[in-house]
Amino acid sequence: MRPSSQALKPKSSHDTEREFGGTLGAICIPIFLPVTVLFLICVSRSPEASVLQWPPSLPSTDQLWDPLAVVLLLGWIALHTLLYLMPLGKVSEGLALRDGKRLKYPINGFHGLCISGVLLMLLLGLGAPLGYLFELMLPLAACAIAVSFLFSVYLYIRSFWAPSHALALGGNTGNPLYDFFIGRELNPRIGNFDLKYFCELRPGLIGWVVINLGMLMKEAELRGSPSLGMILVNSFQLLYVGDALWNEEAVLTTMDIVHDGFGFMLVFGDLAWVPFTYGLQAAFLVVHPQALSALGATAIIGLNGIGYYIFRKSNSQKNQFRRDPTHPSVARLETIATATGKRLLVSGWWGLVRHPNYLGDLLMALAWSLPCGFSHLLPYFYVIYFTVLLIHREARDERQCRAKYGVAWDTYCRRVPYRIFPYIY
Repeated sequence: MRPSSQALKPKSSHDTEREFGGTLGAICIPIFLPVTVLFLICVSRSPEASVLQWPPSLPSTDQLWDPLAVVLLLGWIALHTLLYLMPLGKVSEGLALRDGKRLKYPINGFHGLCISGVLLMLLLGLGAPLGYLFELMLPLAACAIAVSFLFSVYLYIRSFWAPSHALALGGNTGNPLYDFFIGRELNPRIGNFDLKYFCELRPGLIGWVVINLGMLMKEAELRGSPSLGMILVNSFQLLYVGDALWNEEAVLTTMDIVHDGFGFMLVFGDLAWVPFTYGLQAAFLVVHPQALSALGATAIIGLNGIGYYIFRKSNSQKNQFRRDPTHPSVARLETIATATGKRLLVSGWWGLVRHPNYLGDLLMALAWSLPCGFSHLLPYFYVIYFTVLLIHREARDERQCRAKYGVAWDTYCRRVPYRIFPYIY
């Protein structure tokens, strides 16, 4: 049975609540976030490393431009475009769209990570100065910001040639500033090349661990060997990225892919925010070395392990239930029926709190920052930011689920009262 034309029609501005502060947010965020990225990089390299210093430490124009950064960034994106197109791994279908179709996606991001690693090892063997990435951080970030803006303009313009059923429900308000920011088109593609899916897990995410490796090599140049803290930060974040790419298929059921349009918000987050702010701990340790005892390292490794276990087990359970609720691993879990025909998990990990994956994420985030000691606030920027982000995302989830599932969602919330932290929140 084909969906009705009303079901295919995206909501108008009267039907959809504008998020992230509406028009004001759409104006301020694209200004504030790029400045924040550049500011944090400058602070991480300064002797004081104080996020509260005044006047704030901002780069000069000369510090933001280096033609080598342009070549490296565009070359990196081109490499991963090629790896995306290579016939590696399997092809998987996403969830059904409003018109009933399912798009196909190549599941080969982990192959891209491994090939990138081999190429990096070859370059290091040939004497490539990977530690020079420390000097290139600012121009690379500036280049990524510029690419994000240009790419977002392209996506906004091309969205006017997309059919109405291909537009995101919240990105077609008629307000150009807001639609540019939030994204009009849900799954923009050039042929079979899915632009949003490519950016979600490829150049920025893998670029993050490459930048971390550059910071490790720079510390080794300065001090003869990398510190224990630097090794832990690199290892934890490589595990996180490797896990995301190994379980790449799971991203096909996430809010970013299923619900959000592809506009500046996601483009900037994928290409600039993630690679240049998520790894600030490594950049900080280059200039501010920290002593870490074996006992302290063991405790931090344990914390990261607990967080990773919760994160992976809960995400795997959710993804398996969404794809095949009859699978033996989830078939016996207790559920609540909804008017949409879907069922809500109320046992297992999802009976503990409503977002156990967020709990695991936050425990890992804390473990990434602890190797940097307690003398500066900067290394904890990610923990603070991520806590705010996940609480905001949880609130978005809550609104959408209540609108979608109605009474069933209220029943679920009574059964599972805590959102992220058991017995706290």
